Amino acid sequence: MQKQKHRILILGASGYIGNAIYRELCSYFDTYGTYCSAHELYENNQAFIAYDLENSNITKALEDIKPTLIISALRGNFKAQYHAHKEVCRYVTVHATCRLLFLSSVSVFDGLSSFPSYENDRPSAVSEYGKFKVSVEKLLVEKIKKKLSILRLPMVLGAYSPRIMQLRQAIKHQASFDVHPNLIISITTANTIAKQVHYIINKELTGIFHLASNDLAHHQDLFIEICEKIGNKTPIFKSIYNSNDDQYLAILPKYNTLPKNYQITVADVVKNCVLEDVVTIKN
Repeated sequence: MQKQKHRILILGASGYIGNAIYRELCSYFDTYGTYCSAHELYENNQAFIAYDLENSNITKALEDIKPTLIISALRGNFKAQYHAHKEVCRYVTVHATCRLLFLSSVSVFDGLSSFPSYENDRPSAVSEYGKFKVSVEKLLVEKIKKKLSILRLPMVLGAYSPRIMQLRQAIKHQASFDVHPNLIISITTANTIAKQVHYIINKELTGIFHLASNDLAHHQDLFIEICEKIGNKTPIFKSIYNSNDDQYLAILPKYNTLPKNYQITVADVVKNCVLEDVVTIKN
């Protein structure tokens, strides 16, 4: 298969979501990724570059790879991430053909709880994580708005997602697992995000996208249903109440919707969470 025109660099390609995106794109584009922790899967793979967020400068990787598209799925120290994104902005500004896809979060709206949030809503965060994501969004919009796609993500689940693996361990050891009875959320899977990113790249779309399920679920009800489908055992559910009333930590697509075959529902995510297939990392 002949690869398409883009040379892509995924920052944070060894993470759960970043690696799903890498596996989706690597057969179609000239795709590279960064990793932080030493790992034999990446050390011997010429498509992966070692990058220590706190002790390295991303500029060298950018100049070596010369990407036409950068996907930021970075995690780690907030101050170091912010500095890295300033360097990315400089690179994108100087290189006319380059643009950026930034993976943001529903947490930019964690200061709002009365309704789900849409693409054009003004972010309002109270958590440190939410405030950080807002600060990076503002930086990117100010510097490279016309060459930017902001992809806000809800809770990401799936059969081998960190949250579901934690749930399985809690079931196995009869340990506690936190649930929020009054919290209403939207969700998705890493594989769905990867396919949506592929579509956004192919169509050269810019702007803000809410890559979330089209419907919502109560946090506690969601994990009870997943447990029922996994088997007949449950962990010790620990109910956390932040309010007597229902609260939302949810994003929904409304203005920048993708075609129907790139959309997902809560039921689709639940089904994906109980798959027994062995997941392997494609190099």
